[in-house]
Amino acid sequence: MPLVTTAHDRAVATLTLDAPDTRNALSARLVAELADALADCARDPAVRAVVLTHTGTTFSAGADLKAPPSPYAFVALLRRIVELPKPVVARVAGRVRAGGLGLVAAADLVVASEDSDFALTEVRIGVAPALVSLTLLPRLDQRAAARYYLTGEPFDAAEAARVGLVTTAAPDVDAALGPLLDALRKGSPQGLAESKRLVTARVLETFERDAEDLVQRSAQLFASAEAREGMTAFLERRDPAWAM
Repeated sequence: MPLVTTAHDRAVATLTLDAPDTRNALSARLVAELADALADCARDPAVRAVVLTHTGTTFSAGADLKAPPSPYAFVALLRRIVELPKPVVARVAGRVRAGGLGLVAAADLVVASEDSDFALTEVRIGVAPALVSLTLLPRLDQRAAARYYLTGEPFDAAEAARVGLVTTAAPDVDAALGPLLDALRKGSPQGLAESKRLVTARVLETFERDAEDLVQRSAQLFASAEAREGMTAFLERRDPAWAM
């Protein structure tokens, strides 16, 4: 069974993360399937915009610690979303954790249900939000980034909208999504592609400048003794040794 499914409706392709048993964790296989689906959307002249959504109560729990993608593959996926010459709209109705925030921040527009919540939990397992910084730091309010990077505490959709991660927090995510998609359907392919290039330029500068350094930093962190203890504690559902 595929981990990413595709549907089409009136020039909009909907890509659904469909691994609810793992809370849509970012495994090597899921990352590869999503990258392939995005490439198909880029080539398809009938696709005007892309919606990225999920099954289950979690958009994505972040990296799959049992079967993670290579850091280069994950960075390439984030860049593919940012560089796709068609708008990508994230539809979030549930939890988003760690690497999942990188996907959300890579999207051009984000519609989240009011009961969604977000957290950068990397600090609690001995690592840092290194790779997702490529898309997060150009988007987020800097004081908010410092708070949520350092504390790992969850924040709600209203706060996510206030700090720049989410476009709209709404009681009914699909009612809010509909008008945005209708507006995108009225845009010309060239107009959408060139307008997206303007608003993603700063994000792509971050990839050019920082991607290799952050890949190396992430690899070093995940290979560290603290990370091994943090990931083991997470999988064993206990507090890590440093928790007080």
